[in-house]
Amino acid sequence: MILSILSASVSVSHSFESCKKNHISAKRITGTPLKQEIPPGFPQPVYTFENNPLTEEGFILGRKLFYDGKLSKDGNFPCASCHQQYAAFATFDHPLSHGFDNRFSTRNAPAIFNEAWQKEFNLDGGVNNIEVQPLAPITAHNEMSETLENVISKISSDPSYTPLFKAAFGDNTINSQRLLKALAQFTVSLVSANSKYDKVKRGEASFLFYEQHGYELFQAHCTTCHPEPMFTDFSYRNTGLALDTSLKDYGRMKITNDPKDSLKFKVPSLRNVAVSSPYMHDGRFWYLSQCIRHYRDGIQKSVTLDSTLRNGIQLTEREIADINSFLRTLTDSSFLKNPRYADPEQKPIFSPDVH
Repeated sequence: MILSILSASVSVSHSFESCKKNHISAKRITGTPLKQEIPPGFPQPVYTFENNPLTEEGFILGRKLFYDGKLSKDGNFPCASCHQQYAAFATFDHPLSHGFDNRFSTRNAPAIFNEAWQKEFNLDGGVNNIEVQPLAPITAHNEMSETLENVISKISSDPSYTPLFKAAFGDNTINSQRLLKALAQFTVSLVSANSKYDKVKRGEASFLFYEQHGYELFQAHCTTCHPEPMFTDFSYRNTGLALDTSLKDYGRMKITNDPKDSLKFKVPSLRNVAVSSPYMHDGRFWYLSQCIRHYRDGIQKSVTLDSTLRNGIQLTEREIADINSFLRTLTDSSFLKNPRYADPEQKPIFSPDVH
């Protein structure tokens, strides 16, 4: 009898706590809930919106902020100025990003997609939370060159934002936390998983002969650093690039102060790589074929060189061409042209032909 009463008590207590949690959860979610996209075959994401409920209204607010020049000092450098949709949200045709007062950044802007699967951000991994990542470019003197206080002041003075913040968060309050959470809702929603490669994997398409051969070569030589389906292992590696003596960028070592991390940079995803030229952390290569040849002919040996590259990757010109062809199957045209990700207030000035 006593056990029965205890069991009932625990059950009621559990139900009460469950209802309480559900009530709290329902209360804090404002707007129209969206389901996080997890493509078939992808691992579980690192970022799950647990403390930042994903909603249609939050996404729309984040998209407006992403394209708004008010986040920069002179109004000319929104997030989108360095992260252009047709370049997979990288910087098209510029080795280094352009910033305030005609300044240049020290790195090539990385593409933005599939961010939910990353634990760390920036090419050196200096940020470990996507909700605070925008602070780095917003406040950098050679990028957006603004302060968060000024950004909030400008956004608060714009009457178009008041209803958007209310729709996304339940009231008119505009603050830095909400701004950063909204940006995260937009950027984390940029999911790319519909390239020809993905269609082949789903049985909806077939590789051409040279694409298939390139795929086999890629599997044999490249998957240690660029495993499927993310096409990155998210590690930091020295891939044998000579130090740019003007930039003097030592990569990961800047964050850890450990000489063992000298010249190590985050391994980028190769998805959409054909449209995100130029390449490498400093944009030194303009063509994919140059990147591939680097691993055959250009590796500079040093103490921190990745062990898998000690002897280079021996490839013929024909094999390089076929790997190049395979890499082009990773282009997700539907992602590059998805109007949902575009600035709804402006048509793109230029959009390269994507196949």
